[in-house]
Amino acid sequence: MQSAFSNLDWLVFGSYFVILAFTSFILSRVKITNSRDYFLGSNTMPMFAVAISVLATSQSAATFLGAPEFSYVHDFTFIGFYFSALLAVIFVAYVLIPKFYEMKAVTVYELLEVRYGESAKKQAGIMFLVGRVLASGARLYIGALAISMILFGNIIFVHVAVSILILMFGALAYTYFGGVRSVILSDVIQALTYIGAGVAVLVFLYYSLENIDIISKLQEHNKLKFVDTSIDGKFSLVGLLSGWLLLNIAAFGLDQDMTQRVLSCKNKNEAAKSLIISILLTIPFVLLFLAIGALLFVFYLQSDVTQSFEGEKITIFMYYILNEMPEGLRGLVTVGAIAAALSSTNSVLGAMASVAVEDIYRPWRLKRTDTDEMHFVKASRVAVLLFAVVLSLMAMLSYFWQRYSDLSLISFALGVMAFAYTGLLGVYFSAIFTSRGNKTTVLFALIGGFMTVLALQPYTFGISIGFSWQIVIGTFVSFFIMQLKKTDTKISL
Repeated sequence: MQSAFSNLDWLVFGSYFVILAFTSFILSRVKITNSRDYFLGSNTMPMFAVAISVLATSQSAATFLGAPEFSYVHDFTFIGFYFSALLAVIFVAYVLIPKFYEMKAVTVYELLEVRYGESAKKQAGIMFLVGRVLASGARLYIGALAISMILFGNIIFVHVAVSILILMFGALAYTYFGGVRSVILSDVIQALTYIGAGVAVLVFLYYSLENIDIISKLQEHNKLKFVDTSIDGKFSLVGLLSGWLLLNIAAFGLDQDMTQRVLSCKNKNEAAKSLIISILLTIPFVLLFLAIGALLFVFYLQSDVTQSFEGEKITIFMYYILNEMPEGLRGLVTVGAIAAALSSTNSVLGAMASVAVEDIYRPWRLKRTDTDEMHFVKASRVAVLLFAVVLSLMAMLSYFWQRYSDLSLISFALGVMAFAYTGLLGVYFSAIFTSRGNKTTVLFALIGGFMTVLALQPYTFGISIGFSWQIVIGTFVSFFIMQLKKTDTKISL
């Protein structure tokens, strides 16, 4: 299949990359004098820009394509996940953020160093890095897969690899020189791009259905449900107030990828506001993409749709892009998918580099010799390049991983951070709310949470249990392990 890109599509695509190159050049012209400036912008970032950056970071190409798929197949109950996130960020904003600012933390794992010692910080940081390599590498692959389909009209390895490199070079353009400051400001550009693409698609779809009573069709097929009151629904109220709530607390408060930009605010009050505002802004944007899925359901109501591309199952939005999208709009949506992928990729490079340098390399280096700050700035940029290579290789490995394994390994990779989250949740809850635990139990609690969730996967022992309950059980196991030993020190938080 040849690429269906027209000259107009290529013009839109090319214009986007001209803007990308220009803004990355402007934003990279900033003087960095120490690693704190590189990773936190010396705590000078505007609150609203940080809020937009958190919004952009929480979305990805998988969300861009996945939210329409959910409402196409199910209904609007996925939006409950973000109301759960709102409760979670209120907890993070008023319980965790003040503690991070009190200790002037560069990474969230420094809290564990204060509470349990340096080894606890390193263990949590390594857990984050391992999880992020697998999860973000797989997400990068999914974004590249979509772009390869649209740009090249196929998904052969060479074209998928080129698409991976397009995304990674775009992410590096912002991250390498300017650090978190240019990442945050670029996220504003990326968010406006993919939201604009979503609005354009919604308007086009709506007017293509002008002779159809859309609301009655959706009501007839029970597509307008927003709240799931069942016990076992994927986004039921019970799940949203338990496992999904814990997941969101970890995502917004214990994951350096998300929290790094919040720590760049001027003070704890602005940081707290940026988190809450980010979720309040996210809710209508997610509704936008859910609405696209609902309109696609009506559009294809009388059609026999086979959601596949060269044997690869694709989302209904991708099917629509490949088969129905008019010229010009196809280019805009492709740019939107790239922007969504970039906004999550550039942030993870900075987050992984900050953990590697600040939590692991800096303590090791300073124990051996006096080192000036510019050394750590250079080390930070080397770390960004290193993780760019590692994530790109992981994304390329996912191409073969998906095709030659009998297990749903890509699905596993996408959920790896949740596996890591259970251990982190148990450790942090113990650190904040109890006087139990020590550096030994931290390691076993992190491993215990991960292994519990792994054991509850259907491909492990055949156990079938909702993902939100897996989070609850894994967190409980991790927390229980932390309670087995007394704290070595008298430090309290």
